[in-house]
Amino acid sequence: MPSGRALRMRKARALFCFLILSVLCSSLSSCRTDDDVISPTVSETGMAIDTDVSGLYVLCEGNMGANKATLDYLDLTSGIYHKNIFPSRNPNQVMQLGDVGNDVKIYGGSLWLVINCSNKVEVCDARTAVSRGHVDIPNCRYVCFDGAHAYVSSYVGGGLREWDRLGSVYKVDTASLSVVGRVDVGYQPDELCVSNGRLYVANSGGYKGGMGRGYDSTVTVVDLRSFTVVGTINVAPNLFRIRADRYGQLWVASRGIDDDEQWPSRLYVIEGDALTDSIDVTVSDMALLGDSLCYMGTTTGTDWQTKPHFGLIDIRTHRIVNPQLLKPSADYELETPYGLMVHPLTGHIYVMDATNYVSSGWLLCFDRDGHFRWRTSTGDVPGHGAFLMK
Repeated sequence: MPSGRALRMRKARALFCFLILSVLCSSLSSCRTDDDVISPTVSETGMAIDTDVSGLYVLCEGNMGANKATLDYLDLTSGIYHKNIFPSRNPNQVMQLGDVGNDVKIYGGSLWLVINCSNKVEVCDARTAVSRGHVDIPNCRYVCFDGAHAYVSSYVGGGLREWDRLGSVYKVDTASLSVVGRVDVGYQPDELCVSNGRLYVANSGGYKGGMGRGYDSTVTVVDLRSFTVVGTINVAPNLFRIRADRYGQLWVASRGIDDDEQWPSRLYVIEGDALTDSIDVTVSDMALLGDSLCYMGTTTGTDWQTKPHFGLIDIRTHRIVNPQLLKPSADYELETPYGLMVHPLTGHIYVMDATNYVSSGWLLCFDRDGHFRWRTSTGDVPGHGAFLMK
């Protein structure tokens, strides 16, 4: 019979081996095998564009609650489209990209991906899409940049009830990916942009409006040096898009209020922190190129059917110079236009079609004169893009 001391030593060795085995099993289960890694699917667009712009990232929102946000990449120099590249570039991220991709931007060599329902901003190397890390920001919406900082809008601010909370803008150090400041703005802020040392935030009030308590109708002005609110510009209910042009003008789009003829969806112009003009056109997305603003929206016909429209505005005169930018053709069909990008050098127009919002979408390409060139399948609900320079 073994002595009591020998029995204790055997038990200790058995416990030690059990602990080592548990750690090994845990580490093995948390790592993906080669068979688990999702490889991107590849398709040919049949059109290569060799300029200083090497590619276009397309962020697909995915279905809310399904953890299906995906990142696609169009290699413009080869004309090859890569669908869902994030898992293969980041095989150790078990949950992949996350839930609802809401914005994508490239700044300082990094790719910034705003993942709304996952409450994070994923930051990757712009050329490889390999993650550098992420920033935890609740209910994050859109991002813009100035100097060494990123600014992220968020629906979560002060207040007790969700619909009655002021939204916030989070200030993020782009090197350390740490939050270094926060300021409350209007209700449910969406897009934001920087112009002349100030941050302009389009407030929607979407939660309040949905509860029947009135949409927000303001653009909040934040001084970047002090990071404090220095003004508010009254515009129109339910704002969401905002762009700054090279003349210092701000272009702000309102979703309007459904079934309210007093407040239809419309485009507004701000100059010198004052509302100076409005253009009677529905805008769901827009992109600036030189002295032109390309926009897309929907029009309700006499048969009450909504139809997509695409136009061009001269930003100097505020006049619509082309109300039918895309040429009709039997070669393509647009079901649910959801995002718009314009190549900064060639003027090629890229339209993201969300189709039925629950299955794969499409990316369509048109030349600068609006002639259809090609289309390719994307992830679910493509809606946001960013061009990568060489």
